[in-house]
Amino acid sequence: MFARNLSKRLSRALVFAFSITALCMMFSSTASAQPWNKKTTVTFSAPVEIPGVGAQVLPAGTYVFRLLDSLSDRNIVQVFNKDESHVYATILAIPNYRLKATDKTVMTFAERAAGDPQAIRAWFYPGDNWGQEFVYAKTKAVQLAKITRLPVLYIPDEVAPNIVAPVKAATEPPVVALKEAPVMAVKPTGEVAPVAEVVTPPPVQTAASLPKTASEMPLLELMGFLCLGVGVSLRALCAR
Repeated sequence: MFARNLSKRLSRALVFAFSITALCMMFSSTASAQPWNKKTTVTFSAPVEIPGVGAQVLPAGTYVFRLLDSLSDRNIVQVFNKDESHVYATILAIPNYRLKATDKTVMTFAERAAGDPQAIRAWFYPGDNWGQEFVYAKTKAVQLAKITRLPVLYIPDEVAPNIVAPVKAATEPPVVALKEAPVMAVKPTGEVAPVAEVVTPPPVQTAASLPKTASEMPLLELMGFLCLGVGVSLRALCAR
């Protein structure tokens, strides 16, 4: 009789432990499954211009846009060919906010004269209220501002070669140079303006509104408490 009761208690304990383990695995996989690089495949029916040295024009075709990293005030966007075997540009971008998100990728363009390729101004990922406002080299930004009659973000011309430098990691010198470069805006009149006059930054998030996937520490703490509960339950059952 004693052996039978002990067997039942151990069986219940194992079922309980298995359930807790499954729950921990579910939480862990949910936290790591969220995409962070915003990878987007787009097809252009006509040539488009992106930041680069001089005028960097992409022929009509299919390209991949994705974030190399994601920071609070500056992002690095990379543009690849269709199979991601070649990097066309590593672009500095400033987060820009929009009031209404859409369920589709949105590329905004700076209108150009007939026959000239349109220049990409910003990229919004589906469902996001904030997107990437591209930063051009100063000489090109001045030209675009006059043509489009809109302010354009810029970095110094001497930093521009870093835009087309091949990079694979956010710690490489070209990326560091882009992150540290001073960013300003130029108006159609040629006047220099602060970035705040061109882009609307994302709202400041409080601790209560931060995404649950921003850190895995709460999940680790939860799993620790659950595992502790399993140990206590097993000890109590075996002691009866």
